[in-house]
Amino acid sequence: MIELRHIRKEYEIATPLKDVNVTINKGDVISIIGPSGTGKSTLIRMINLLEYPTSGQIFVDGEEITAKGYDINKVRKKIGMVFQSFNLFSHLTIIENIMKPQIDLLKRERQEAYDKAINLLEIVGLKDKALQYPDQLSGGQKQRIAICRTLAMDPDVILLDEPTSALDPTMVNEVQEVINDLAKRGHTMMIVTHEMNFARKISNRVFYMDQGGVYEDGTPEEIFDNPKRERTKVFIRQLKVLAIDINSKDFDFMSVISQINDYGLKNGISPRMYNRIYSVFEEMSKEIILPVLDNPKLKVIIEYSRKDNEVMMNMRYNGKHFNPSDSDNELSMRIIQNSIKTITHTTIEDGDYTNNVTITFKNED
Repeated sequence: MIELRHIRKEYEIATPLKDVNVTINKGDVISIIGPSGTGKSTLIRMINLLEYPTSGQIFVDGEEITAKGYDINKVRKKIGMVFQSFNLFSHLTIIENIMKPQIDLLKRERQEAYDKAINLLEIVGLKDKALQYPDQLSGGQKQRIAICRTLAMDPDVILLDEPTSALDPTMVNEVQEVINDLAKRGHTMMIVTHEMNFARKISNRVFYMDQGGVYEDGTPEEIFDNPKRERTKVFIRQLKVLAIDINSKDFDFMSVISQINDYGLKNGISPRMYNRIYSVFEEMSKEIILPVLDNPKLKVIIEYSRKDNEVMMNMRYNGKHFNPSDSDNELSMRIIQNSIKTITHTTIEDGDYTNNVTITFKNED
């Protein structure tokens, strides 16, 4: 239905989109998530030609809408847009706001436009507001009217740019329910949102955007429960990461402990959890791993998930394949086991590293 080929968007001070290649199928409900500044809104604005790509092509139903001379109004009849700021005409009544684009762009008769508007207002539960003005409505009601105005144009695709971000938290649910109902009716939609639970509930696909494009594309289960790529994992789990490189048996132990301490304080890790991290790091590095390495290369990555209140330690090191659980240092292993839930060793071929150990910590108080 919609295909983006090698889309790039450059601004004077930033290039949010570098090489986007995706296909949107009929009936897809795609939530677009990611950090600020990664081009989420830019992407959907280009699909509606509110902005043009610096390079690349966009196809809708096989037609290149980015081709020179293409009629913008033609694509905007197919693709409707709902903005976070409502964009209603304050001098027109609610019914007139919904009728006007139908009459101006679709050339509908006034009665047909009126009937369409009333039917949509009934669907979103605002028929009784038809003769009021936008300033007389709440933010949630205004956004439902904006959605009605878009639906009145009978678009094939609906683009929604942070449709609930300008709303009071008490009004978010009423708008989300309308959008959820549209999804159930089979509308093709792309929704930029920061509401992760909403994205999980409504979508059949999720785009996580980062590093200049769609960094990861998957089902809600894949993106929210089992993301494959590192930046997606960090974003979804709200991970705070500390990376430490050790290249000598005589490394500055106190300096590393200071880094771990600062990391714990900065991220609100409990003293009990910090003591577990400190203890496991000391025993694993100084007593178990480094003694078996001739020319050590050890990379330690500590990940703390604020969302789950969980800590994971990943240790990668060189040398022969060696599972710390097979160590004859029973005392160190007992100390480690008192602080952790699981420890897993795998062999890898990743540059300098041949061993990978993943440790998850106990997180009960």
